[in-house]
Amino acid sequence: MIRRIILLLIFMSFCYSCEDVVDIDTPTEPPRLIVNGILNVDENEQFIPVEIRVSQTDEFFGETAVASLESIVIITELFDEFGLVSGTGVSNLTELDEGSGVYVPDPSFSTEQRISTDVLELNPLFTLIIDYEGKRYAAQTRYAPSAPIDLLSQGNTTLLDEDATELIVAFTDDETRDNFYVFDFGSGAFLVTEDQFYQGKSFEFSYFYDRELTPGDEITVQILGADQGFYNYVNLLIEQTENDLGIFETPRATARGNVFDVTGLDNIDVVDNLARPQDFPLGYFAIVETFQSSLIIE
Repeated sequence: MIRRIILLLIFMSFCYSCEDVVDIDTPTEPPRLIVNGILNVDENEQFIPVEIRVSQTDEFFGETAVASLESIVIITELFDEFGLVSGTGVSNLTELDEGSGVYVPDPSFSTEQRISTDVLELNPLFTLIIDYEGKRYAAQTRYAPSAPIDLLSQGNTTLLDEDATELIVAFTDDETRDNFYVFDFGSGAFLVTEDQFYQGKSFEFSYFYDRELTPGDEITVQILGADQGFYNYVNLLIEQTENDLGIFETPRATARGNVFDVTGLDNIDVVDNLARPQDFPLGYFAIVETFQSSLIIE
């Protein structure tokens, strides 16, 4: 009997200890600004569709919209044959809807704040400047042309996953330049490629959706032009999302874009912030030509 009582007391003590609250330290860091500035251009349209989304990371692994920026502008610079600035334009942006964190050309100005697509043929340098909470952020980019999609069809090849759907894509590369491309297959699925082995030629490849598609579903594929920096950035994002990290795990690398904290710098041409390597926002600013094609799944 005494032995049974002792065993019961031990068991009750164990159950009580299981009720203790365990505090887990979750990884935290100061909030970072997030700039989503990928502008998809259709050269048949009169203006570049400027829409910059600005948000901020929070301590719960999410993000919140950033409103009431002190200022946000895009500067357009043209250059002559000697590399000297021959013309400058400024597009002032304003928040589309209060609290949305989405910024578009300000229609309240007496002069046009939208950026004409005609300027793209002059190969200008675009500089995005954001002032927020006493800090200045900047990013620079040039226009990246793309190529139309020649073929978008459904294939019948299967992989180990018999539910995977094959998509066949073909396009023709421009032989006059070295090109980089970003394919957007929707639902956060991206693919990058460069024309090192098919420059000036037609290139065809298969892409397999790892999500379930049913007959009648419509899918849209976009091909975006890119420079090498944007290509590398998206490629790193793809690598990180393939690691299936849990929310308490830290990626092996942080995908740093081309937006930098330039607070205190007096030279607009210095936007890499090499002196402060750990002080940077997230996101990217790019102006890219975009073509798209749609397909109904059979």
